[in-house]
Amino acid sequence: MREIITAASAAGVAVAFGSPIGGVLFSIEEMSHTFSIKTMWRSFFCALMATFTLAAMNPFRTGKLVLFQVTYDRDWHFFEIFFFIILGIFGGLYGAFVVKFNLQVAAFRRKHLANHGVAEAVTLAVITAMIGYFNRFLRLDMTSSMAILFRECEGGGNVNNLCQSEAQWRIANSLLLATIIRIGLVVISYGCKVPAGIFVPSMAIGATFGRMVGIMVKAMYTAYPTSGMFKFCAPDVPCITPGTYAFLGAAAALSGVMRITVTVVVIMFELTGALTYILPTMIVLLVTKAVGDFLGTNGIADEMIRFNGFPFLEKEDHAYNVTVASVMKKELHTLTETGMSVRDMETILSNTDVRGFPIVSGDGALTLVGYIERSELRYVIDLSRGPGLEGDEERYFAPTTAGELQFTPWVNKTPMTAAPELPLEIIMQIFKRMGVILVEERGVLCGLVTVKDVLRYIATEKPGHRPSWDERGGLDGLLEEVWTWGSDVKARIVSWGLRVLRSRPSKMTLVQHHGPTHKYSQELAQYTLRQFSMANAVLDDSKKTKLAKLPGVYSRVLTAESLTSVPPSRNDHTPKRHGRFN
Repeated sequence: MREIITAASAAGVAVAFGSPIGGVLFSIEEMSHTFSIKTMWRSFFCALMATFTLAAMNPFRTGKLVLFQVTYDRDWHFFEIFFFIILGIFGGLYGAFVVKFNLQVAAFRRKHLANHGVAEAVTLAVITAMIGYFNRFLRLDMTSSMAILFRECEGGGNVNNLCQSEAQWRIANSLLLATIIRIGLVVISYGCKVPAGIFVPSMAIGATFGRMVGIMVKAMYTAYPTSGMFKFCAPDVPCITPGTYAFLGAAAALSGVMRITVTVVVIMFELTGALTYILPTMIVLLVTKAVGDFLGTNGIADEMIRFNGFPFLEKEDHAYNVTVASVMKKELHTLTETGMSVRDMETILSNTDVRGFPIVSGDGALTLVGYIERSELRYVIDLSRGPGLEGDEERYFAPTTAGELQFTPWVNKTPMTAAPELPLEIIMQIFKRMGVILVEERGVLCGLVTVKDVLRYIATEKPGHRPSWDERGGLDGLLEEVWTWGSDVKARIVSWGLRVLRSRPSKMTLVQHHGPTHKYSQELAQYTLRQFSMANAVLDDSKKTKLAKLPGVYSRVLTAESLTSVPPSRNDHTPKRHGRFN
């Protein structure tokens, strides 16, 4: 099933963007846990057949696989890297914003709109139509809009006065408004009961923002063509191509919301066929990834998996220095090998919702015998109600006794087991291929571990967890960290300067000069010493205030050994006396 879904995702991305290799890379980067050559070849075959079928159908009657496929014949300049970085920053911020607020909308939808799917879809459609009608870029279909925004002005791209210099600021304002409105519509629409995705809307948002940046850069070049930044432009060739900024902005937005990099680079290359724009695309996506990592953003698909509670372990989920015993369940629903009736089985099935049951020996020693799936147990019970056995609820299950029902043929007698002292990291690697692991010690069943148990442990204990942007306090937390760091550096500089001045007084007092210059130098030196002494006193008072909050014994020891000690001079080579808490 995993291989089929992986191959199907490759085919879907391939026909959506006319990018068969990008589809294969998407199936590897986003869908599969482990890299498998067999799965890669199957994904490649599916993507190839899907792309070939689409090309044979020629849906747009233009020979292009997608409507917004474009070709660029001009190169980029190194001074444009600064503006490419701006696009990358926008992609990272866009992804963090959409993921955060879309999850809040999803929680509201689950709580209040779960039973009103049709009404929600109709309301969103009406709101989108009413708002989008008054903007020329929202009024168009998103794929048609991207096809216009990606084009060069010299290649028939002057649609809706997009390339007219006299209308450039009006167009830029319209593009900015379209970007903001579409971001809001994506936040409230993604996740509703409509088969709508996130790929094309995100690319359309990035395209409008990128085209706006491109128009602004082109306006700067038109106003100041001889400035130092534009001196590398050839006089007879257009220097700035706004369509490339739309193209790179689309890549940044898609990467920011999905948190994929290599796939987007290849998709954009296959859309344009331009080798020269691979490096700008990589620069933009690396900046987008850096911003997303700094803000602690995960892909929107991963967050939706966690939001819906699906037992799914990410490649980045780890739990080091933890044993299986600290995570496993110890209170289990077990079946005994002998002595259980059909009524007992049905009672257990009706009172539990687990996927399967460990089978232990009937002598009370809890010796592990095997494992049976819930579906298999239900099948055995249905067999017990076959012709001639109706109403026989007291018939017992037994593995060997003749004349009684048996469920041994459906029991897994060699289930995957682990010792309690086994590292949890190994179990997590096994879980990427299996679902349930029994824990036994010297043949005795002592617990059970599932993917949900591991995810619950990671969510509560957070081993090796790096705090996200919100957990660090957002902007206020960042400013507080910077202020604390600056205060610490300032204190160190003041303390170092005071030690230097105390250890070298002769160079300030023994200089034999006369006149006003000598007097001014002495006054300046004395003033500097007074300033350093005052700063040192403030630091000492701060230390004493912090020590007052400690227990008495620690405060007395630290006060006697730290605060009363005099910093040694530079010429003092005697070993430093270390206290208990130095």
